[in-house]
Amino acid sequence: MPTYEYECQKCKKTFDISQSIKAKPLSTCPDKKCKGRVKRLISAGGGFIFKGPGFYATDNRSSSYKEKAKKDNPSSPCHTCKEGCKH
Repeated sequence: MPTYEYECQKCKKTFDISQSIKAKPLSTCPDKKCKGRVKRLISAGGGFIFKGPGFYATDNRSSSYKEKAKKDNPSSPCHTCKEGCKH
């Protein structure tokens, strides 16, 4: 559900409300003492949240996934011996 930012024209308070896209915009301030008219503001909206050191799909894999991947792919040959050694 998107979050919309509103500003009261009477008390000048701003507040955020999560509403369905299909819901009608609010018209009155939720402050019971004020009850002024509100208008919806244009805001930057939500941004992307990147976790981990990079931006690739494989950068933030779970440890269990990495262990399974190691078992599926045999280790590459040793660069010194040019064979599959166990250094």
